[in-house]
Amino acid sequence: MLDICLLGTGGMMPMPGRFLTSLAARLNGRMMLIDCGEGTQVTMKMQGWGFKNIDAICFTHFHADHISGLPGLLLTIGNAGRMEPLKLVGPQGLTYIVEGLRRIAPELPFPLELIELGKDTPNPLRLGEFEVSFCQADHMVRCYAYRIDVKRRGKFDPKKAEALGLPRPLWGKLQKEGAVEFEGKTYTPDMVLGAERPGIAMAYCTDSRPVDRLAHFAKGVQLFICEGMYGEEEKKPKALEHKHMLFSEAARLAKFAEAEELWLTHFSPALQEPAEFLQNATDIFPNTLLGEERKMTTLYFPKEG
Repeated sequence: MLDICLLGTGGMMPMPGRFLTSLAARLNGRMMLIDCGEGTQVTMKMQGWGFKNIDAICFTHFHADHISGLPGLLLTIGNAGRMEPLKLVGPQGLTYIVEGLRRIAPELPFPLELIELGKDTPNPLRLGEFEVSFCQADHMVRCYAYRIDVKRRGKFDPKKAEALGLPRPLWGKLQKEGAVEFEGKTYTPDMVLGAERPGIAMAYCTDSRPVDRLAHFAKGVQLFICEGMYGEEEKKPKALEHKHMLFSEAARLAKFAEAEELWLTHFSPALQEPAEFLQNATDIFPNTLLGEERKMTTLYFPKEG
């Protein structure tokens, strides 16, 4: 299972009761973040997941409301006793940005491993427990959407094992140990498994226009977390000018992606009561919810028919 917690839902500036953009994911006891706006460590402390087990932080882009919380968070992670390397992932220019921010956090008890996304970067990336894909968004600066997939292996197929001539007493050992030797040959689990089963998937996108590639990128996810900078339809010219989305545009993306659920986030400071405009999204994609500070869900593998 994959735990998801929306740590902050604000865009541009923090507001009373609304922290800046950040998301936490937890899998097999390990954690990763997407974005780290101002106040991220405060809302994380309120959530109670801890800091030591954060293995990666992915940045959508380098506007301050998405990264200004990094120096303080790095110091807090260090104070939590972390010694293992921490991966930081983001658009090209990440090294330059992090070097600047670290001037107020120069001494850390753990090394940083920086990954700048480009055409030669493996996609998906393996970040500890997490398989993370990325897709370029459409914003004023280079910006990426991220997707987390938790794959699920196929079921053990006795017919395949029998066809290989593998004795029954070795079947359990093969599944538990990952490989067995028999009569001079090595047998691995992929040789006796059926087709891969549906896994867990979620996608996260902020600061973008609703371009088609994002719908393809989020195809079939159980949870799509997407910016809804503006709730009012009359804010369309402003959304176009600054390359953001309306509630209705995020809903159309979710519909085209055939997502199961949509959470709206990254609200404009002027959007005091997002609930007043929620229907602009639910009329298009009924299973739309408003993001809230520390809103959490757990995603499970789909039930098999």
